[in-house]
Amino acid sequence: MNLNVLNLINEHNPDMPLFINKIDSKLMLDISKNEIIENDEWIDQVLFTAPYLEKALRNPNKQIITEEEVVKIELIKKVTVESIKHLSKNTNLISEFDEETQDVKPSKILNAYKEESFLTYENRFLYTLIKLVDDFVYLRTKGMDNKNPFKGKHHQKAVYQATTRLRKEKIKLNFEYISQSAEDQEKSENTKDKFIELQKTMRTLKATNIFQLLDDKKATPVKAPLKMTNVLLKNTNFQYAVKLWNYLSDHMDIENKAVKRQKEYEDNGIVKQLVDEDFFIKYLIFNTINTPLRNKKRQVRVEEDRKERRELTEKLMEQIIDINPDLLEDELKKMLINKFIVYKRKKEVSLKPLEEAFKKGINNYLNKVEKIKLK
Repeated sequence: MNLNVLNLINEHNPDMPLFINKIDSKLMLDISKNEIIENDEWIDQVLFTAPYLEKALRNPNKQIITEEEVVKIELIKKVTVESIKHLSKNTNLISEFDEETQDVKPSKILNAYKEESFLTYENRFLYTLIKLVDDFVYLRTKGMDNKNPFKGKHHQKAVYQATTRLRKEKIKLNFEYISQSAEDQEKSENTKDKFIELQKTMRTLKATNIFQLLDDKKATPVKAPLKMTNVLLKNTNFQYAVKLWNYLSDHMDIENKAVKRQKEYEDNGIVKQLVDEDFFIKYLIFNTINTPLRNKKRQVRVEEDRKERRELTEKLMEQIIDINPDLLEDELKKMLINKFIVYKRKKEVSLKPLEEAFKKGINNYLNKVEKIKLK
């Protein structure tokens, strides 16, 4: 249903400037907006520490370990002091003994050899830390397909108070406007760029030889609390790695934050002007209620004026007849016609000098304008 409210507006309506110029109004606005602040501080921490992790991985910690194994005598390559000591404690491994020469022939003997090992606590710590960062990346990237955007609540409130006068009529308007909505908010491009850089960094760290070695050997992850070895305490690269470990351990449940930004102020600009004009539209709407009544009153006044003129005319006629009882009907008609003609001519004659003076003034003005154009 379209009632065409705009048809009530007439820019040439003489009441419009009178109405609007006398408006005394105040418009208070209260606007609040919930913004999702993505907590990507942990990404900054990882990116900052990454160069130290890479240095530690490029120069892995290693240790010399002694491997011992009892093997057949035929397989032994070198008899060591550890082999003799082991045999003296395990005489059951001796198969022959020559009493004259004191020679001993064992059936088996301890084979002890030393080798470098990278399965150190420090290296396993780095390996576990990178796996921990991987968990962070997974938990916070699984929802980055923008299918589940963040929701931010918006709230708008306006309070308007106004009064005005139109002739003898005083009009007052008070209203409150409230709007609430929940709008989708995608993750910022800045955070997306950080994730891309982080993923590249992680690929670089996991491509190092020591990480690949530990991954192939399925190295045992270290568990909290950390065992603070001399390397973890004194080596700069490992010191930063420990800081990152502690930070991630304390922020496993890190979440994005909803921040409410609110602004409350009095508006004196275009919004207030629009609402002031809307005040006039509301006046026109409610003024339509009185239009039929006003038309009816106007019609009543017209009828009353006609009745009064008719009664006055009748009284005048009665007085004329009372004064001239012998006056004939034709004589009365002739007298009235003559008076009517004289009155009309007198009015025309009285207006003619004014019309001529007005025309003369207009002609003088037009002549001056023409002269100005010619110059």
